[in-house]
Amino acid sequence: MAKTTDTLPLFPILTQPELPPALQGIARLAAQAIVVDQGHNVEFRAFPVRSILNHTNSRRGFGFARSINPYRGCEFGCHYCYARYTHEYMELRDPHAFEQQIFVKENTAWLLRQELRTLRADEAIAIGTATDPYQPIERDAQVTRGLLEVLADQRGLRIGLVTKSTLVVRDIDLLQRIARHNSITINLTITTLDTRLARILEPRAPRPDLRLRTLDQLRHAGVRAGVLCCPLLPGITDTYAALDSVATGARQARACFFHANPLFLKPCSKPVFEEFIAKNFPELLVSYRERFQDHAFVGAVYRKRMAQLVETVKTKHGWGRNAGQRVLRQEPLRDGNQMKLLYPAAQAPKRAARPGADVSNALNG
Repeated sequence: MAKTTDTLPLFPILTQPELPPALQGIARLAAQAIVVDQGHNVEFRAFPVRSILNHTNSRRGFGFARSINPYRGCEFGCHYCYARYTHEYMELRDPHAFEQQIFVKENTAWLLRQELRTLRADEAIAIGTATDPYQPIERDAQVTRGLLEVLADQRGLRIGLVTKSTLVVRDIDLLQRIARHNSITINLTITTLDTRLARILEPRAPRPDLRLRTLDQLRHAGVRAGVLCCPLLPGITDTYAALDSVATGARQARACFFHANPLFLKPCSKPVFEEFIAKNFPELLVSYRERFQDHAFVGAVYRKRMAQLVETVKTKHGWGRNAGQRVLRQEPLRDGNQMKLLYPAAQAPKRAARPGADVSNALNG
């Protein structure tokens, strides 16, 4: 395997864009970013950043203080993705730009080495809060692998990583090294086991059966891993049968935990998601528009019903009641439960959060 570097030697420089007038900050950096590769209606740009270990500002009760996103944008193109707003900071207002223009962050391993020196002992790190760290470009760019190489030299860290990708098994050697002196958990997102639905809902993500196989490989290697069955889509994946099917597959793959939460639909994601609903579930379009007309969260009654359903399924499969209530732990949990890392129980905030406050620092993220 080629040695990971902090630069992008694998890509030829294709174009140097002209700088549009009146752009500043991260939008200016994005406009200046060099196109290093293209393909399948996706454009990749080398992106200089000043920081890789970001502070997380949120009123939603996340169990981590720091986040790492190796890329901006994500090739998987999940129609419900809440992170599309991150491209708006770069003045890329087309919601589809999130999966069509991917920014590959530069010098990330070097930056992480420097920034870890300022990390407090009680802070947790979440990798992949706004982009999948193992999207297809990672096979060549190896940005995530370079970051894991840095983390493998550390001690006493608490790390959570979320992905839909089978590529994570490539780095089992590093995950095992990290686990010797740190706490690390891999969260596999599996929204549905219906292959046809998964293909139209998450167009470029691996099939759900392949994700379950990935989970089994991680567990066989001794890596702590489990399933996030998120989001639960009203009228589509929120039935007992649908949830139980994912839980059954997760248990057969020896998942350490199982967690699920309803759809969180930010305004930036509405056009893409409603386009998906109108095409594939037109009978649900009106109800979705009414449900998310004024809020990104589902209503309290629906949240409570889903929470009860999830607890029923978890109890059936032996994960125990209240699984997901603990935040990142140094030691394995005795009952196999897991922290609420990226999907805490959804509840409407008491006051409106500022745009983009849910994930990470906008300038560096």
